[in-house]
Amino acid sequence: MAAADRVTDRQITAVIVDDHAAIAAGVRAWCERATPPIDLVDAEGRLAWVWTGRGAAADVVIFDLELVPGRPDFGALRRLVDHGRRVVVYSQHADNATAIKCVDLGALAYLTKREGADHLVPAIRDAAAGRPYTAPSLSGALMSDNAPDRPRLSTRETEVLRAWFASSSKELVARKLDITVKTVDTHIARVRVKYANAGRAARTKSDLVSRALEDGLITLAELNTP
Repeated sequence: MAAADRVTDRQITAVIVDDHAAIAAGVRAWCERATPPIDLVDAEGRLAWVWTGRGAAADVVIFDLELVPGRPDFGALRRLVDHGRRVVVYSQHADNATAIKCVDLGALAYLTKREGADHLVPAIRDAAAGRPYTAPSLSGALMSDNAPDRPRLSTRETEVLRAWFASSSKELVARKLDITVKTVDTHIARVRVKYANAGRAARTKSDLVSRALEDGLITLAELNTP
């Protein structure tokens, strides 16, 4: 039996990270009324609680992108995804660029806080099974996403790129990812071509770091971590 099927055989657990108590209370009420109910853990706006106790065991993370006012935390979203967490972004932001970036970083669903229980509950269920969910806000963003300057990198290309930024050589990247140096070179070359085709040439490693920072693929904090 697949892992996704096993999830549906027991009660789904979700942890919500939102610093507005009223939002968390509303989501809890929706989860309790769902059929079957969803067990909700309230992290009370503390991202650290996602990694401890019942939050660490939750099937789904419901993530408010802006825990710090005025600063969407794309880096936190990417770290959650990189550690295998299944994330539903539940945000007050309604702009298309934010929705698209969240999906690009690996969120399984993006919902605005206007979309409510009709979409959040099924998004949680789909995310628990490892399936993406497309709410109306995301559907509109995807249809209008025609930004020519943002190349579409594959998951593997992004993984290689980030590993290269953290390594002193491509040989180290190859050993870390269990691939050949030639494969590392191929992925990096493809990324350069994609950025060049988008009008954002990245001829050097420094140029690629700048592009990755601009597109939320890596954070300054990560680059400064030894």
